[in-house]
Amino acid sequence: MAKKTHVKVRLVPEAKPDSPFFYYVKKPAGGEKAKVKLSAMKYNPSTRKHEMFVEKKLPPHSK
Repeated sequence: MAKKTHVKVRLVPEAKPDSPFFYYVKKPAGGEKAKVKLSAMKYNPSTRKHEMFVEKKLPPHSK
């Protein structure tokens, strides 16, 4: 089986990480860009403003 080229990460608002809104994005699995923590300006509908979103770990899933 081939290795994965991308990893799914979760972006949460930097100011309020426990916010109910977040984004899922793909990030490279290897190379230089994989080591850099992802951050992006995104729209937060709960505050109705553009805010800085930062990468956090995915929450554990339940079966």
